[in-house]
Amino acid sequence: MSRLVIAEKPSVAQSIASVLGAVNRKDGYLEGGGYLVSWCVGHLLELAQPEAYGEQYARWRYGDLPILPEKMETKVIKKTKSQFLAVKKLMNDKETQDIICATDSGREGELIFRYIYEQAGCKKPVRRLWISSMTDEAIRAGFDSLRPSADYDALYASARCRADADWLIGMNATRAYTIRYGVLLSIGRVQTPTLSMIVKRRKEIDAFVPKLFYTVRADFGDYQGVYIDKKGERKLETEEAAQQIARRVSGQRRR
Repeated sequence: MSRLVIAEKPSVAQSIASVLGAVNRKDGYLEGGGYLVSWCVGHLLELAQPEAYGEQYARWRYGDLPILPEKMETKVIKKTKSQFLAVKKLMNDKETQDIICATDSGREGELIFRYIYEQAGCKKPVRRLWISSMTDEAIRAGFDSLRPSADYDALYASARCRADADWLIGMNATRAYTIRYGVLLSIGRVQTPTLSMIVKRRKEIDAFVPKLFYTVRADFGDYQGVYIDKKGERKLETEEAAQQIARRVSGQRRR
């Protein structure tokens, strides 16, 4: 029986395999020392397109909006399908006793593994490797303190919520705006507010009108001083205001 380790990237899998003694290269994984070490190449699955929930959604129509799937489905990404199949086979192999999730320590890494685990229909026990360094010492320490996968259920829920929100807002808003204005308009949960901030700032820059202001400076010999009012403002709107302050302090001794 072997323990299956799933990393997020091939380079990370290689580092982990080296520490574990899994030096025999196979098709889509490394083997040795009682371990099988495979990888995800980033995301192997993505949320399904609207047409996966009904043929009518293949066409963009107002009457079909909003599209609100009862359960969000995932699909295998064609470009990396072969690696998904390799990981799925290893997960469900009768010689695999349990699984160690070694994807990146963060929300997205958790989501990547859980998508695969669910899509593969795997029911085997999972433990989590949580490390922030790829040194041999850190990897060994991480394997000495593996934690139950259930400890990270909330992290996964957060990641899934973010992904579902991106889909629901992006798919529905993009279709609505595109239909309304007759041109493809990509709308996103993060993309659109960010673009709005950029546009707003650009408008402020374009509308900026230079305005003359005055400051009062004093020479104290060993340093230069600048007049600041009670509000912390050092810019004066008129030359007369600056001259009045200068006259009041001219010839005075510093306190």
